[in-house]
Amino acid sequence: MYAVIKTGGKQFRVVAGEKIKVEQIPADVGAEITLDQVLMAGEGETVKVGSPTLPGATVVAKVIAQGRHPKVNIFKMRRRKHYQKHQGHRQNFTELEIGSINV
Repeated sequence: MYAVIKTGGKQFRVVAGEKIKVEQIPADVGAEITLDQVLMAGEGETVKVGSPTLPGATVVAKVIAQGRHPKVNIFKMRRRKHYQKHQGHRQNFTELEIGSINV
């Protein structure tokens, strides 16, 4: 069984036992969280689609780690104008292991 969930403004297709990295969720490592914004769930040829979410459907996940993605370097330059700007960014993430999908 698979499900399409929404968290952090993004959508993820998840299967039980899968590990995904999502936008940071304020939870401790080892804690179980319930994701209730399930947009779609399916198994084989049977598919249930919500409008916009499926009522009563949940995905239970365990927090594996809290971390930061690799650094993204931003470099801006205007040629012949003596303008250069260096900037860096590291986005926080939460790594989840999908436990069960309840529809």
